[in-house]
This record gives sequence, structure tokens and C-alpha cells, in this order.
Amino acid sequence: MKVIRKIKTMQREVEKLKKKNKVIGFVPTMGYLHDGHIRLINEAQKISDVVVVSIFVNPTQFGPNEDYEKYPRDERRDLKLCRNHNVDYVFIPSVNEIYPEGYETYVELTKTPNHLCGLSRPGHFRGVATILVKLFNIVKPDIAFFGLKDFQQTVVVKKLVSDLNITMRIKTVETVRDVDGLALSSRNKYLSEEERKKALTIPRSLIMAKEMIESGERSCEKIKEAMKKLLEENGLKVDYAEIVDSDTLEELKEVRFPCAIAVAVFVGQTRLIDNIVITNRKKILNLPKKEVVA
Repeated sequence: MKVIRKIKTMQREVEKLKKKNKVIGFVPTMGYLHDGHIRLINEAQKISDVVVVSIFVNPTQFGPNEDYEKYPRDERRDLKLCRNHNVDYVFIPSVNEIYPEGYETYVELTKTPNHLCGLSRPGHFRGVATILVKLFNIVKPDIAFFGLKDFQQTVVVKKLVSDLNITMRIKTVETVRDVDGLALSSRNKYLSEEERKKALTIPRSLIMAKEMIESGERSCEKIKEAMKKLLEENGLKVDYAEIVDSDTLEELKEVRFPCAIAVAVFVGQTRLIDNIVITNRKKILNLPKKEVVA
């Protein structure tokens, strides 16, 4: 496994790989790796000749009052995990390497971010889009892998690649959950034992919404009200609970398929997101069984 910290060095390695016609799979991360990231790495290894993992906590996607400074970091642990899972390259640039003095160029989508997390985190997806374009230009992957837990991000990156004619594929991978049903997230580290118990209401709210739809409810407002009531009764502060078109992220008034049910809540000071995607009346992607989280 090669650890690379300089952009030019990474680009030289990529050039060598391209000359050998190697298929490059890319897993961009902010580090503090967990089993969700390992699933992405495993999926990349199935269809790529070479797997590149990037570790970079991107300051431009954090707001002024968010957790950039305290975001969990453990490079030594991350490198051990990557080595144990046979990653070929780990790209770990510094902030000054990515955003040198005088940097002023950003990438911004005009519509897709204006939903869900984009409303409560202004500028977030500008930072996400910018770093992804930079990383794609550096690594030049054939396929990049993203988890569906960050559902809006997957929609943004697909639009980004399409609009900017970036010649690569985007592969999405289902959300990985802990045994209790909570979606894996680096921010779960922030939770106390009591907060962790409260956080289990998040997947429960998604289960409830799914069951309401299965029982014939089509009013998105009624479903969202029920979700918010459940979350708030269990001590969580709701940022949003929405039902949206899974392609455009347009908020729906009446349930139609495919759609995504998405929530963002504060568990104490920790903001967590989760979602499920319903492709039709019968198929639900990666929802934990009811008895696991009840």
C-alpha cells in the first residue's frame, strides 16, 4: 500500500496506472473509517484493478458553527484498516495542498442542493462539489463509490459528473447499519450511551413511515407529522423529515415512487442523517427489521 500526500505524486502514479490500462476505483472519505467505508472498499475491489482511498476532512463543506475542528480524526487507525483491507493507494493531502494560498475557485450547483441538508447547511454542497471535482481531477478514477446514507450527496455527485462531462461512473452502495439498526457514521462517536439509545428513534421513524405507506397512506404531510412527533417525543430535535422524489429531491405532497424518506436530527449536539429509498410499493432498500430497533 502506498501512502501519498502530494497532488503531483498522486497524479504521476495515476498516469502510470492509466498507461497500463488499469481500472481505478476511488473511495473518497473524510477518514475515521468504519464498516460503511470498508463496504465501499470491498465493492470497489470487486470491479476495479486498483483501489484508491482518499482521506481529507474538507473545511469548505463545514459551516462556521459546525464541527470541523472536532471532527474525529485518527490517521494511524485509518491506515491500518486500509492496509488490512488491501487498499492500493491512500491519498492524504493537507489543507494547504488542496487549498493553497490565493485559492478562489469553487463549483456550485444551482438547484439540487436547495433541498434537505442544503437548506440547513448553506454552502455545504458547494464545498462538497468543489472537493470532489478536485479529487476526480487528481485521481482520475474510472469508478467512484459513495454510500447511500448520504443520499443527497449521491444525487449531487451524479448531477455534477453528468453536467461537467466527467468521464467516470458513480456506484452507490447501500447504507451499512449497526446491529441495533443505527446507520454507521463517523459522528456516532460523539454520542453518549443515553444519546445512542435516543438515536435509535431515527430508524424507527423510517420504519413507521414505510409502514404507513404500505398501509395505504399517501399524504406526505401526515407521514412527516407522525415522524416528527415520534422523534420529538424521544428527545430529538428535528432538522427535517421529508419525502422527496429520489431523482430530483423535489418535495412530494403525495407519495409516488420512487421516493426517498429522509431525516436529519440533532441528538444532543450531534447532527445525524438517515434515509430509505422506496423504489416501488414492495421493495425497500436496506431498512432494518422492525424487531431490531423497537
